Amino acid sequence: MRIWDLPPSELCRQHLLGEHRELHALWSIITKNKKAYSNHPETLRWKGKLHALYLRHETLVSEMQKRGYNHNSPLDPLLATGESRQDILITSIDEQKDALRKKGCNCKI
Repeated sequence: MRIWDLPPSELCRQHLLGEHRELHALWSIITKNKKAYSNHPETLRWKGKLHALYLRHETLVSEMQKRGYNHNSPLDPLLATGESRQDILITSIDEQKDALRKKGCNCKI
């Protein structure tokens, strides 16, 4: 499970759509108090920051629409509580860029 800390415009198709899918899973885990992945580092860093996660979703959706993808899975804005800024990183921005470079995808990093 991974939510990147890079601008969505830098992500290739695979990572853009993959992050969107994982963000929905993370949203569901937190908002519905699901046990699966509840102690995963990515889950823990977003607890108390659903507003920030909601904003990340909106930036992903915007990029998806720019690329011509349809979006039919909005998040409930009433659940977007807590902090509006994510300031905890699991890996640094440079480490995230290195990880993407190693994947050999079309990310613009």
